[in-house]
Amino acid sequence: MFKKKSNLPPAATYKEVWQKGDLSFKLSFFFMGLAQLKRRQWAQGISLLGLELAFICWLSFSGVSALGMLSNLGANKTKRVVFDNAQGVYLTKLPDNSVVILLFGVLAVILVLAMIGLYIASLRSLRTLYVQVRDGQHVATNREQLRSLLDSRLHLTLMVIPIIGVMAFTVLPTLYMISMAFTNYDSKHPIGFSWTGFKAFGNVLTGDLAGTFFPVLGWTLVWAVCATVTTFFFGVLLAMLIESKGITHKGLWRTLFVIVYAVPQFVSLLMMAQFLDLQGPLNTLLMNWGWISHPINFIGASANATVARITVIVVNMWIGIPVSLLTSTAIIQNLPQDQIEAARMDGANPFQVFRHITFPQILFVMAPALIQQFIGNINNFNVIFLLTGGYPMNNNYNGAGDTDLLVTWLYNLVFGQTQRYNASAVLGILIFIISATVSLLAYRRTNAFKEG
Repeated sequence: MFKKKSNLPPAATYKEVWQKGDLSFKLSFFFMGLAQLKRRQWAQGISLLGLELAFICWLSFSGVSALGMLSNLGANKTKRVVFDNAQGVYLTKLPDNSVVILLFGVLAVILVLAMIGLYIASLRSLRTLYVQVRDGQHVATNREQLRSLLDSRLHLTLMVIPIIGVMAFTVLPTLYMISMAFTNYDSKHPIGFSWTGFKAFGNVLTGDLAGTFFPVLGWTLVWAVCATVTTFFFGVLLAMLIESKGITHKGLWRTLFVIVYAVPQFVSLLMMAQFLDLQGPLNTLLMNWGWISHPINFIGASANATVARITVIVVNMWIGIPVSLLTSTAIIQNLPQDQIEAARMDGANPFQVFRHITFPQILFVMAPALIQQFIGNINNFNVIFLLTGGYPMNNNYNGAGDTDLLVTWLYNLVFGQTQRYNASAVLGILIFIISATVSLLAYRRTNAFKEG
């Protein structure tokens, strides 16, 4: 087999650009954009050169300092009283603000990495320009380059603002949180803190927080499984019941259940919290009917742990079933009826049709959504926080209750009395690792992934 000849010009190495390029190409290795400026590509040349000069100015005036202080997060860690000889008075020196130092240090690292990426892109553009000049090809004018930003390179133009937003509001906070996990930032060190390596991880996994982490992790996984399975299973059953023959006013029934989903979740949860209160309507009705002799504490501070956990799972069904109902209804309405009719003619009963035809096809379509729902339940802050607040409290736990999930325990560590910010950062990292691992393993085992 003969290889097809390429019409593309032979590529140039950076060594060739340096050795055979003119002075503007050589200087562009140090000052980006000079070769473009010489070819009157004003927009690209000025942008590259301006960004480099701005970076050099920032690095000289504050960047080096921010990167340098990142190594120790500030030299002064304690509050001190010193005597000022010039003024003849005692002055109070506060510790260095490690929070600000860490934030600007992480930002400095991101800017340096971004500048390295821009420099690499500049070198690639420089090599392309050299090949065009070397081979006598057409060199795009400034107007042609600007026009391409709204035509062939429109996707790059539109991506600028989203990328800046992602870097500022996602990457920077994420790296800042990850960095915090390797410090001793807590209530004892609220301003001046230091790097401590993996000590915070040790406290969570094997130290004083381990007795809380592993039980809460176990309940979090149990909750996620139960919350996902119950809403999915009963949503499917309810959808099949409404779609079955003989049921009239199907739209009305679907609308009644969808209303629950339309009401804001926090409203439903606060309403259910009042409904399940010791003096709430449910206990009042049960006592008036003579079913119980004293109120049942479903979700209070002195409630039974098992009762409280079952309660939050049942309440979550009330909120989550309508979502599964809508999705399952759409799938059921589009099932191949010829297979179902053929199975019935062969003597299959409704249960066999559901087991071998209906349910597998629903599961095939909904498997990725179920994985997403499972991960969402691991981080389901609203249901626990608004319904139980983590109650009942457990004296064996450190800042957590029997119904607390990892994410609500993280909230307690940040805003509670202990204020263990480093431990909460560790929890955030562990939650991400657990969620990513479970989702990847589960998704790779789905038929939707294997047949995709």
